[in-house]
Amino acid sequence: MKVDITGRHIDITPGLRQLSTKALARVERLLNDSIVSATVVLTKEKYRHKTEIVVHAKGDHIFSGIGEGNTWPLSVRKAAAKIEHQAQKLKSRWTESKRQRTSGRAVAVPAQEPAPARRVVRATRYAVKPMSIDDAVTRLEAVPENFVVFRNADTDAFSVLFRRKDGNLGLIEPD
Repeated sequence: MKVDITGRHIDITPGLRQLSTKALARVERLLNDSIVSATVVLTKEKYRHKTEIVVHAKGDHIFSGIGEGNTWPLSVRKAAAKIEHQAQKLKSRWTESKRQRTSGRAVAVPAQEPAPARRVVRATRYAVKPMSIDDAVTRLEAVPENFVVFRNADTDAFSVLFRRKDGNLGLIEPD
């Protein structure tokens, strides 16, 4: 995501830059990294701090929010809250359209075998980090999940380490 921060009648300090990027990180996490760019304009007029945030997301969606307050954190928080609300509405629209969408293709299923109703449950996103197999074993023992996806530091290939039913650990590596 490209972030452009502009200051009117003020100098942009690292603290203001961090405050702005932290507010945008929440919106980016909400939209699953579909934000293309963001523009933040910070204006100071006497004792009033004004923040204007414009976010451009994939699919030509543009969110804008203006916040005013007597401190920068208050002003940025108000503008980010307006953008988060708009992003939440868009995300709910996306999920509703996915629920209502039906497949146009018909799949032929034999009459004597009923097809089991299975659904894919999307879990949380996992950070794939480069690590050795020994590091992956210690991580698997530390987490409650039954598997760990990692990038093998030796071969630089994706690997999966999982708990087997017999109590041992299994390793899946690509050819």
